[in-house]
Amino acid sequence: MSAQAYLDKVQGILEEIKTQEMKSIKAAARIMAAAIRKKGRVYMFGSGHSVIPVLDIFPRYGSFVGFFPLYDPRLMWTNVIGPGGARELLWLERQEGYAKVFLQSYPLEKRDVMLVFSHGGLNAAGIDMALEAKARGLKVVTVSSHANVKIGKRSHSSGQILSELADVAIDNHVPPEDALVDVGQLERVAAGSTVAAVSIAMSLVAETAAVLAKTGQVPPTFVSPNVHGVPPGHMAGVYQAFTEFYYARPFKARRKA
Repeated sequence: MSAQAYLDKVQGILEEIKTQEMKSIKAAARIMAAAIRKKGRVYMFGSGHSVIPVLDIFPRYGSFVGFFPLYDPRLMWTNVIGPGGARELLWLERQEGYAKVFLQSYPLEKRDVMLVFSHGGLNAAGIDMALEAKARGLKVVTVSSHANVKIGKRSHSSGQILSELADVAIDNHVPPEDALVDVGQLERVAAGSTVAAVSIAMSLVAETAAVLAKTGQVPPTFVSPNVHGVPPGHMAGVYQAFTEFYYARPFKARRKA
């Protein structure tokens, strides 16, 4: 019954998110909608498995222009061992300073928002991303395990954890070890943070769209070809809108600190 145990635990996590995090989700959505109304960008970042909700937000059926994923192959799984493997990624995401260098390629502005996913909330990559965003005047939204930081060791030189840097901090309600199912050994199996993070991500997409829809301002939206009545050129229009969104902003190089 381990499969049932996993689904029961995931259901419990989602129920906690629904009952305890809706106020934060709605607050974050209002911030994101305000940014999109101003033609700002909702930047999204995660390293390791926390890149999965970023991948799922945009481009994705049911999502819309305004979300701006930040991808770095060096902080994503592309292998198990060797280049792009676990050892390298786990080492790099704990190194302070790398995220700041990475962000030099993006023209962040005060009208933007930074959404950071990190189950642990302690690694340098996510904390540096939030710190740099705050330094540039952005609002910051975080999704992490608040239970994990209560038992984890603060290792960042700032002495801070990810959720402390947030304007809105959303708890994923997943236990620190992430894996949920006991099969009779020391190590539990079957992680829960991805289901929780993607569920929160889609909740943010839905709530942001609902806020924008009140004023008829939902940007061009990715739509499945299975939706009847969508004109043939709809998806081409979405890509064009994102292209214009991407290139409309002039890039100003920041001076080194």
